Amino acid sequence: MNQSQEISKGQLMALLDYQNNAVVSRELLNKPTGTVTLFAFDRDQGLSEHSAPFDALVQILEGEMEIRISGQSHSVHTGDYIVMPANDPHALKAQTPVKMLLTMIKS
Repeated sequence: MNQSQEISKGQLMALLDYQNNAVVSRELLNKPTGTVTLFAFDRDQGLSEHSAPFDALVQILEGEMEIRISGQSHSVHTGDYIVMPANDPHALKAQTPVKMLLTMIKS
C-alpha cells in the first residue's frame, strides 16, 4: 500500500477477510521506524503469550477481544485502542470475530 494513499474504514476492512478457525494478517506498511499490520481473527482464535522488543498500538476496528498484558486482562471493543508495552508479555483472544490494526513502533 502506498503510504500517501487515503483509505476509508470500509476500504480498510475489505482488505482482509475472515477465515474459519484462523488468524490472518496483511502488512500494510513496513518502514525502519515501524510497521502497520491488519489482522482478522475468527471467534475464539488468538495469539499465545509472547513479548516484542517494541511498543505496539492495537486498534480494534470490529469485534471484541481479550488482551492480557503482564497477566492483566483487558476487554477491548470496536473503536478501542490499547498499548502493549515493549518487552511485556501479552496474549490476544477474539471473543467475537475481530479485525484490528497493529502498529509496531520501532523508534
